Amino acid sequence: MAHHCSCHSCGHSHHTHEASAPHKSFLHRVFAYADTWVPALMLASGIALTHFGIFPDGTDWRRLVWYVVAFLPVGLPVIMEALEEIRKGDVFNEFTLMVIATVGAFCIGEYPEAVAVMLFYAVGERFQDSAVDKAQGDIQALIALRPETVAVVRDGERVELLPESVQPGEIIELNAGDRVPLDGILLGDEAVAFDTSALTGESVPRTIEAGGEVAAGMLTGSRAVRLKVVRAYADSALSRILEMVKDAASRKAPVELFIRRFARIYTPTVIALAALIAVVPPLAAPLVGWTDVAWSDYIYRALVFLVVSCPCALVVSVPLSYFSGIGYASRRGILFKGGNYLDALARVDTVVFDKTGTLTQGQFGVDDVQTAGALTREALLALAAAAERHSSHPLARAIVTHAEETRIVTPKTGRVEELAGRGLRAEVDGHEVLAGNRRFLADAGIALPADAGDDALNEVVCAVDGEYAGRIVLRDLPRPESADAVREIAALGVRRQTMLSGDRTAVVADLAARIGLKDCHGDLLPEQKVAHVKTLLDDPTCKCLAFVGDGINDAPALALSHVGIAMGGVGSDAAVETADVVIQGDSPAKVPEAIRIARATRRLVHTNIALAIGIKLVVLLLGALGMAPLWVAVLADTGVALLCVANVFTLPWLIGKKR
Repeated sequence: MAHHCSCHSCGHSHHTHEASAPHKSFLHRVFAYADTWVPALMLASGIALTHFGIFPDGTDWRRLVWYVVAFLPVGLPVIMEALEEIRKGDVFNEFTLMVIATVGAFCIGEYPEAVAVMLFYAVGERFQDSAVDKAQGDIQALIALRPETVAVVRDGERVELLPESVQPGEIIELNAGDRVPLDGILLGDEAVAFDTSALTGESVPRTIEAGGEVAAGMLTGSRAVRLKVVRAYADSALSRILEMVKDAASRKAPVELFIRRFARIYTPTVIALAALIAVVPPLAAPLVGWTDVAWSDYIYRALVFLVVSCPCALVVSVPLSYFSGIGYASRRGILFKGGNYLDALARVDTVVFDKTGTLTQGQFGVDDVQTAGALTREALLALAAAAERHSSHPLARAIVTHAEETRIVTPKTGRVEELAGRGLRAEVDGHEVLAGNRRFLADAGIALPADAGDDALNEVVCAVDGEYAGRIVLRDLPRPESADAVREIAALGVRRQTMLSGDRTAVVADLAARIGLKDCHGDLLPEQKVAHVKTLLDDPTCKCLAFVGDGINDAPALALSHVGIAMGGVGSDAAVETADVVIQGDSPAKVPEAIRIARATRRLVHTNIALAIGIKLVVLLLGALGMAPLWVAVLADTGVALLCVANVFTLPWLIGKKR
């Protein structure tokens, strides 16, 4: 499947590649890479033909034509890219320098050097592309197969249609566990619990009474439902969120690689120095009494200077550095969609977390049991678990699981009556047990004592034989790694961490206190999450913001942030597709690890740039003084390129160092 890659040294999308696939034939792969191996073969052949005297050395037309043909497959894309950047107003970029240097090389008869510059660049980009292609393939494997159709009931029969073609007023039917594709009114006589966590971030299912509105993006509960469509697909809640994603993506500031920022200084400096070499000595010669100063000699020196200054080592080693970083991260279950996001994450100073499914497991556990009267903790759990065994509500399942894990024996249950969204009444071991919310007990005429606590957290209150018996407090369990991840991110020097959630503020604050987060906000709709992210982005002290989330409701914030990080294991399709980085598992510990990999890769890039430029400056100085022939400069540049490539293999060691 074709995809657009934004991993290149410019930091922008400018090539379309075929994602690597193991089933492609050998011939298909051969022809796919012909634009690099054909120029490489012609370059090697041209050097050999010159060496054996078949091609006369110098500017013979046959030799020129041979190298021009070799140059075009690798040079034309760079020339087009340089022209495109100039059209946008960015004159001094690395593409411009490569084009000027190769033109200079052709002018002075150094045809192999002209081809080699572009070939090295193309090979380096291929390496980086292969790493991103692998990551993209892994990301596609994470995205669940979505139902492309919806069952519409027409004349008593089910007809499978595209959601876009369903009109308001039509009846659709969904099976248990299906995602709701369109906004609709719940039909039938009973209330139904819907999982809204991906849409709103609420960890507790929302019970919707018959006649209530169900939003697209919710998940149906334990039974099939019918909805009467009230809005067209384009106007549904889910579509509005996806529109917010598009809007946020259009507002997102472009993320550039360090090499692009570096080129804005290096390129004009080199061009200016070459111009000075060509112009100043001939003009100054009469003033200082120099003789035999020919314009042609210094123009030649300027062209040599440009050829030598072309960053061959950089155009190979920098993409290889990102290739190494992306590949290493991929093996660790962290999938970067481009080297530019790897570069950006290295500069992160603000991390924003979603709550449900990101810092929590998205499933409940018993946190506290409070009893009243003579009933013991175990006895209350046994009665509650016996009654709740007949419910599919997440809180009920959590109580039953806890009883099983703690080996509490539950008595036999007789008649059970469940009222959706309130609770259930059951006969357990000869007792009438009520388990549900406070309104359920109030409607049954059972008063709660003053010391029964508040109802801010998730709870199941219980009554036995008409008397209040206690309550079971449950929490969306934090992931075991959440607290450590928060501490590690702070240790890496990230100055701000915050949590945004659609869940209740009290629940969010409780989790934040447990895992060591000092800042949090709850009761947020998707658009309010985006507003919070915009506020943080507008802060002049915020250099790079990473948002970590997993739900559909997180997609707009993921799109707006400098770096969006999605949990791939439990993440929604919208979140995984929108994010710039995808974590294959669900561990938040991968976030600080991703930052460490990004920073190590950046240090590797900086080291390679320092090596390449440091040695090149010495050779440039000697070349400008006429003390180093071009072949020495080319040999030095090739040696530096090999040194930088060898340096790429130090990345695992750099990642292992303390920050």
